[in-house]
Amino acid sequence: MTQNPNVPLIHTVSVVTLSVDDLSVQYQSQGKKIHAVDHISFSFSEGESLGIAGESGCGKSTLGLAVMKTLQENASVSGKILFDDISILETSDSEFTKDIRWKQVSMIFQGAMNSLDPVFTIKKQFMEILQKHNFQGDHVQTIESAISSVGLSHSVLDKYPHEISGGMKQRVVIAMALILKPKMVIADEPTTALDVLVQAQIMILLKKLKKDGLSIILISHDLGIISEIAEKVGIMYAGQIVEFGNMEEIYKNPKHPYTVALLDSIPKLQETKKITPLKGNPPSLVNPPSGCRFYDRCPQAMEKCKQDPPKIKTASGFVMCWLHE
Repeated sequence: MTQNPNVPLIHTVSVVTLSVDDLSVQYQSQGKKIHAVDHISFSFSEGESLGIAGESGCGKSTLGLAVMKTLQENASVSGKILFDDISILETSDSEFTKDIRWKQVSMIFQGAMNSLDPVFTIKKQFMEILQKHNFQGDHVQTIESAISSVGLSHSVLDKYPHEISGGMKQRVVIAMALILKPKMVIADEPTTALDVLVQAQIMILLKKLKKDGLSIILISHDLGIISEIAEKVGIMYAGQIVEFGNMEEIYKNPKHPYTVALLDSIPKLQETKKITPLKGNPPSLVNPPSGCRFYDRCPQAMEKCKQDPPKIKTASGFVMCWLHE
């Protein structure tokens, strides 16, 4: 992408706008194409936070990696991703690394234990981030400030990853994502594999960061966790966003049968009814079926559902379901 030298690549605005339009991501593996993300569109702005929910393998993490331009080499991408009117997919990797990645948009990757290098101290790994992005300020002071912001003592910096607990590792990864003060952070399953107490601590931290003005995309299979952070929610199933809208609307009045099933899977203290699991399995993303991809598991499926569902407008978003035609 050719950039006008008189116009800065990054707009100096406080409002984050992310717009995804007809995004598709395919992985090539053993001669087969895996349709991990299939023609999805959504947007959010004005400091909002977004939750992306769905079961394992539905394409949630691939969506986050596409926004960060960190997909594997065997991935092909089409569509548009605009961040503050900058076309991410048209921006070269060098420009994106120099001006956007970690400075404007950063990511808390799934599995903190796999994100940290076991042979370097925590401080060394922070230093590497600052050096990679040509940070000009005081490195030591910046690192200590980042560690303090997530409630950790400076003594953690001299330790190796195996010398600290899982919860501390997760806090370190969050501090790394925040060290260059980005406008938006993508948090991919930030509480996975943590005990309940540590999960609560991480959620309190994320809510504090949001209150301080950070926009968050929270990727999770847990709608209960998403409800604590997000104003908007996208429900993903088999590579597609089947319902999108304001958190309150989707939680109180879900429209897609899959969204209903997800909400019904959350235990409620005031209810004693038995939780009924969905029958069957999601369709293969190697050769997705035509029509509604939830058809084989949907308790309300009709003959018409064998056709591709329409995108029906709702009060705050859309739903892809023939029931609401």
